[in-house]
Amino acid sequence: MTVSVVLFTSDLRLHDHPALRAAVEAADEVVPLFVRDPAVDRAGFASPNRLAFLADCLTDLDSGLRERGGRLVVRGGDTVTEVCGVARRTGADEVHMAVGHSAFAHTREARLRRALAADGRRLRTHDAVTTVVPPGDIVPQGSDHYAVFTPYFRRWSGEPLRTPLAAPRKVRVPNGLRSEGPPTRASVPGVSEGLATGGETVGRRRLGAWLSRHADAYGTGHDDLGGDATSRLSPYLHFGAVSATEAVHRARSRGGQGAEAFVRQLCWRDFHHQVLAARPETATEDYRSRADHWRRGEEAEADLRAWREGRTGYPVVDAAMRQLAHEGWMHNRGRLLAASFLTKTLYIDWREGARHFLDLLVDGDIANNQLNWQWAAGTGTDTRPHRVLNPVLQGKRYDPDGAYVRRWVPELAELPGARIHEPWRLKGQDRAAYDYPEPVVDLADGLARFRHARGRD
Repeated sequence: MTVSVVLFTSDLRLHDHPALRAAVEAADEVVPLFVRDPAVDRAGFASPNRLAFLADCLTDLDSGLRERGGRLVVRGGDTVTEVCGVARRTGADEVHMAVGHSAFAHTREARLRRALAADGRRLRTHDAVTTVVPPGDIVPQGSDHYAVFTPYFRRWSGEPLRTPLAAPRKVRVPNGLRSEGPPTRASVPGVSEGLATGGETVGRRRLGAWLSRHADAYGTGHDDLGGDATSRLSPYLHFGAVSATEAVHRARSRGGQGAEAFVRQLCWRDFHHQVLAARPETATEDYRSRADHWRRGEEAEADLRAWREGRTGYPVVDAAMRQLAHEGWMHNRGRLLAASFLTKTLYIDWREGARHFLDLLVDGDIANNQLNWQWAAGTGTDTRPHRVLNPVLQGKRYDPDGAYVRRWVPELAELPGARIHEPWRLKGQDRAAYDYPEPVVDLADGLARFRHARGRD
């Protein structure tokens, strides 16, 4: 009996999984393996919300494999040590895995390749598993990556995509392999109360339902904070419980402006991955330095604390931050407003905000989190790096009747209409009736400070 190993990482699904398909076709038996590596925790990728969602994904993956006659083998320890041990135990000649695009993933892959080769075995990596178009497949003349989204999107849109793969009908796993069993959400402390349920089953159901019921309105409604017309698929894409390639195919098959706008957002995800793959240092360093001298000291720390707690005095910003704390997720427009407010109105280092988001976001990954933060701070790929989003005007535009703010800032729920975005305009007893803080900074003062810091006054 021939045996192959498929190592699951950020691709926790059975449908449209090239590495799994290759392993099933290459051997009589397959070991579906996931390694809970402490190095992931040390690298800062673990957080309660992501660990809980991961537990859901692994439980669902194991269930899907059992329906096909197999099971998921879970091990704890160093990935290279555990994979090589399983390969020796089963006599597997090949290990299959998806290509990763972070510096951590590259290091892990290189170590595994060397260790397997020293054992007389081979690592086979598969691209276009976690992204639609692999980083580096399309590049502009004279560079190793695209620094501007629009020309990248133009090229990306013309790329031929592989056909999505069906889930295997049968997975035969060798007998006698030790497994820890999938972790459970209940074993993870500190999880956000409203965290979504993870797993391929829920993710595929969500994708199908959203495409059939809500995709048509996405083009005009995806920025509507109160309407919440977004797909909420980002956590499932982050963990690979839903294939981005399949999502593009299904959206294009449906057609329409909403589906096209959705595909454009999936392209943004690939865009950031190709930037990070070419410039891994941008996980912690400015992509384009603006010579910023970010605010430090007690006053800045107090402002940062108010921002984290959703107590800045600007309702739409506070609503976004409270949604993050409760759900481990935030509406995309809310992310832009919260990030612009921290980096430009409060003039606090984007890394502080990125760290807080990574602590809570269930979909938090290095490529999209760090590079979106840099985009908002004006140190990344934004072609208008000095723009400042006014939270009052943005609130009135994208939450005109205050539905989003009322949902997350209930102490202001009685304020009618757009007045909810400017509670400081109330006077005397009317203002005293609302237990809500005064603004931490006047918007005009924040703008003047930012423009001076960037030498634009």
